Amino acid sequence: MNILENPPLLDQLAASYALGTLRGGARRRFEALARTSATVRASALIWQERFASLTELQASEAPSPNVWKRIQNLVALQAQTHVAPAAPPETPMFDRLRHALGLWRGAAFAGALAAVAAVLVGVNLNHRYEAQNSQLALVTQQKAEAARQNAQLAARLKAAPEIQYVSVLVDDKNAPSMLATFDPKSQTLTLKRVGDYREAPDKSLQLWAVPPFGKPESLGVLSNAKVIHLSAQEDEVRNVPTLAITLEAKGGVPPGESARGPVVFKGALLQTTL
Repeated sequence: MNILENPPLLDQLAASYALGTLRGGARRRFEALARTSATVRASALIWQERFASLTELQASEAPSPNVWKRIQNLVALQAQTHVAPAAPPETPMFDRLRHALGLWRGAAFAGALAAVAAVLVGVNLNHRYEAQNSQLALVTQQKAEAARQNAQLAARLKAAPEIQYVSVLVDDKNAPSMLATFDPKSQTLTLKRVGDYREAPDKSLQLWAVPPFGKPESLGVLSNAKVIHLSAQEDEVRNVPTLAITLEAKGGVPPGESARGPVVFKGALLQTTL
């Protein structure tokens, strides 16, 4: 297994190496890999610095004045007697006990360091797990937000008019007076007043589709609103090259009859995509 592709395993091996619990062939393989990989060396050095800093956790503390007083008394007593106390004879049993005590202390210290290393590794892994969960939650939230925005955009695009026909109707001086657009999706013909013309209260404007041949067909009577919406089928405007508006008596010309009043606006109907 390539530990360089498994950061958690590399972290655990580096901690065990720095602590001294990585032994035998595993330790030799780790050292051989460290000689050729800067990443492995860096991981081992980081854990060595972490364990070295454990000795700095205990704050320094000045000795009590009583301690110095006792030391001075002992020094004065030794100067008066000029006799050094004889060291107790050491026996083989005493040597064995002292050696065993040293082993126990070393084992206890190694066990404590191993426990600390295990806690540090566990905390580190827990932090990584929490960070991964946070990133996953953020990605999930971003995906949900993107899906919501896409749904809103799709709804707006669906509701937006699909204009395929447009006409600018002008007066006899070629001044724009009315803008007409047709949306086949909603089958709506929309007219917007862009000039200052206003019909008299006893008059009405009427819209006509002027075909290449034959008589014009009425598309509806216009109200005096700024924007007017008329229902129309696409086949009513598909092959119509021109739109015209006449000034009629109030209420306009009845269906099926020809225009009676003068043409006040007209314009070519063009097929386009907006």
